[in-house]
Amino acid sequence: MDRPGSARRRWGRSGAEGELRIVYQDAALIVVNKPAGVLSVPLPDGDHGPSVEEQLAVHLRTRGKRRPLVVHRIDRDTSGLVVFATRADAQRRLRDQFKRHEPERVYLAVVYGHPSPASGTWRDRMLWDKADLIQKETHPRDPRGKDAVSDYRIVERFAAASLIEVRLQTGKRNQIRLQARLRGHTLVGEQRYVYGPANLRPIDFPRQALHAHRLAFRHPVTDDLLSFEAALPSDMTDLVARLRIQTGGSGV
Repeated sequence: MDRPGSARRRWGRSGAEGELRIVYQDAALIVVNKPAGVLSVPLPDGDHGPSVEEQLAVHLRTRGKRRPLVVHRIDRDTSGLVVFATRADAQRRLRDQFKRHEPERVYLAVVYGHPSPASGTWRDRMLWDKADLIQKETHPRDPRGKDAVSDYRIVERFAAASLIEVRLQTGKRNQIRLQARLRGHTLVGEQRYVYGPANLRPIDFPRQALHAHRLAFRHPVTDDLLSFEAALPSDMTDLVARLRIQTGGSGV
């Protein structure tokens, strides 16, 4: 009989573009490097493209395993690391960690302009608009709102943009996208959290330039610390290379 956490662990199965990219798997959980353009979970109305949850369900079913259980999500057009559980008790314990903001969640983003100072903390009060399905800034004492806190630092400067690292202290829906926009540093490729005419955002990129780069949490069964990193996907590395050329070499 298989004991919790005792299954053989598999690391780093990469795939072609669009395939399921499993970074880590054991008897209790699966970590996936999600490509941009793929949902984490299906939409409620059923009108959607492929999702990681559905792909994992097929992957597990072919091995006689149970369905994947959602722990957290990242946006369809955000790439990077996301974790699913394969047991109800593991899902519950992982979700409790995320509710307590214990996991390390680090993103890489390309934004317009140069945040000042070069590192710091963004603090906002946010309210999810259920009608418009969008995150909005609200008054600091609005009882309906929730605090959103992120630590950021510039990794590389370009002529009109920056590659930044953002470490979440909280994990609100669309948090980084809105917090960057509120400070005049809209994500390159962003379509929803923008302001002003499109000519203010001249860099061509087909999605928001946001990648879930690092994820660390406690194993829900063994309590061991698990830590994972996913390198920038090819579209974002190409974007960074293009911005370096426009800057006149390497970024500053």
